[in-house]
Amino acid sequence: MSKSAQSTTATLKAQTRTKLGSRASAALRSQGLIPASIEWLAERPHLNVAVDEAEFLASRRKHQHVYQLQLDSGVETTIVRELQWDVFGDHIAHIEFRRVDLNKKTEVDVDLHFVGHPKGVLNQLVTHVKVLALPTEIPDELEVVVADLEPGTSVTAGQIKLPEGVELVTPPQVTVARISEIKVEVIEAAPAEAAAAAPAAAAAAPAADKKDAGKDKK
Repeated sequence: MSKSAQSTTATLKAQTRTKLGSRASAALRSQGLIPASIEWLAERPHLNVAVDEAEFLASRRKHQHVYQLQLDSGVETTIVRELQWDVFGDHIAHIEFRRVDLNKKTEVDVDLHFVGHPKGVLNQLVTHVKVLALPTEIPDELEVVVADLEPGTSVTAGQIKLPEGVELVTPPQVTVARISEIKVEVIEAAPAEAAAAAPAAAAAAPAADKKDAGKDKK
């Protein structure tokens, strides 16, 4: 079963930023803000903004996808197009928002979550697929059931169960996972190594016999 996002929108206050660059971004982060941008759309320009980090993270924990960004110039209805993290992966360095129409379906990438234990080794070939959905009906993730699948089995994008109203954009024949056999590797001594060890063992035997003979004489 796929996990769907809540059919609601989150409201975030956003402030326009005019100063760009690493120093300006660092200053915003020190104030608890995340640098962000809103992509251009038709005649609506690209905007550089900043949002409150705590409020944004709280909304993400609720699997929120759609954001009403409140600016001095008005409200922008958006979804998160991309999150950029810092080098350690601990903090969000930048958010890229994309404008959307709540009444029109939009294309988005949705992560895949593999469920169950196959009878072989799971080889995950694809991490996400592209779907078409209303902004308020974007799935949080799509489950791919691989329980008890035999080695040699493949799972395609077309086999993924989608929530009602969500359409697959990725070609259905794309292979997202493949199950391979479990290989058990047995390490054996190479013939050359065994042959090299034999003379050494033979030479050691007489030496041991002489040592034992010396002990007997004593």
